[in-house]
Amino acid sequence: MGIIVKIKKKFKFLFKLFSRKDRMKIGIYGPPNAGKTTLANRILRDWTGDVMGSVSDVPHETRRARLREGVKIEVDGKSVTIDIVDTPGLATKIDFHEFLKFGLSEEEAKRRAKEATEGVIEAIKWLDDLDGVLMVLDATEDPYTQVNVTIVGNIEARGLPLLIVANKIDLPNASPARIKAAFPQHPVVPISALKGLNIDTLYREIAERFG
Repeated sequence: MGIIVKIKKKFKFLFKLFSRKDRMKIGIYGPPNAGKTTLANRILRDWTGDVMGSVSDVPHETRRARLREGVKIEVDGKSVTIDIVDTPGLATKIDFHEFLKFGLSEEEAKRRAKEATEGVIEAIKWLDDLDGVLMVLDATEDPYTQVNVTIVGNIEARGLPLLIVANKIDLPNASPARIKAAFPQHPVVPISALKGLNIDTLYREIAERFG
């Protein structure tokens, strides 16, 4: 019986070794305005000198997934090359009235709401093509929401490695501890993507978890 277990472990190790990818496709997920694109821009600036796209206070600014390939992260002798997928903000319901508050016309608000809804569907589909997920949550907000619980459940069901990013720790009312308490089964890294606070710790975790 012991020999069989050893053989199984050996084959499992060999399978993992030979199925290892040269590049990992990592999706950046989370609710609107959590800082997904800000994080994507931070990673790209630090490792390529480029940016992913524009950011805005208007929710659902990212309405289509954006892919940037071949970003190499090297930390403490470990390296990982990732393809970054910056996804639209996830929400259970998108109401065009939400956009009217930001001065958009009714026609534009309805168009944005339609595009945002399509973006959510696209983001969920991308999960089938990923090797791991960075889930960005606003550390100033309550993390235990229907959207967050649902997306974490979807990621877990697919067996994808998940790293939760507690963003906006530069703000006085930030509480990464609430996020850790809400999702204790996953590693949580507190950062400020905007200010670059604790970003090196995140890079180490990315290299460790996805490398």
